[in-house]
Amino acid sequence: MSRDNRFQQLVEQAGDAILASDRAGNIVLWNASAGRIFGFSETEALGQSLDIIIPERFRQRHWEGYHQTMATGITRYGTTVLRVPAIDQKGRALSIAFTVVVLSNECGTPEAIGAIVRDETERWAEEIQMRQELTRLKQEGKPGGACGLSL
Repeated sequence: MSRDNRFQQLVEQAGDAILASDRAGNIVLWNASAGRIFGFSETEALGQSLDIIIPERFRQRHWEGYHQTMATGITRYGTTVLRVPAIDQKGRALSIAFTVVVLSNECGTPEAIGAIVRDETERWAEEIQMRQELTRLKQEGKPGGACGLSL
């Protein structure tokens, strides 16, 4: 099996979304899990701006960072897992976690930004619910109700 074939299988079969966008921020790679998470097929997503998954209120900040990264070839986040809101095809709010990588040509010039994205919407909702329950228990003042734990 060739290296290219293994890479293709990795991208296609990954449970996380794998996507990339060119210098202008247009989507050039979109795997099946990106389609499952965001609701856009590969055909619908390719060539579109990343704006299709970025809530409007976050776009300006996103694009400032994106263009800075493309200009310098360096992402200020490194390998840090970022957690941000996103939207799907129907406009529903998502909570995603992702890492980014700058994809450069042979000369080291940035040509794209890739991301591996995980949908954490359900986990985020559960965490909010647990925090609300903890707050309720603290307010009720039940002895041992929160077992001294804090989230």
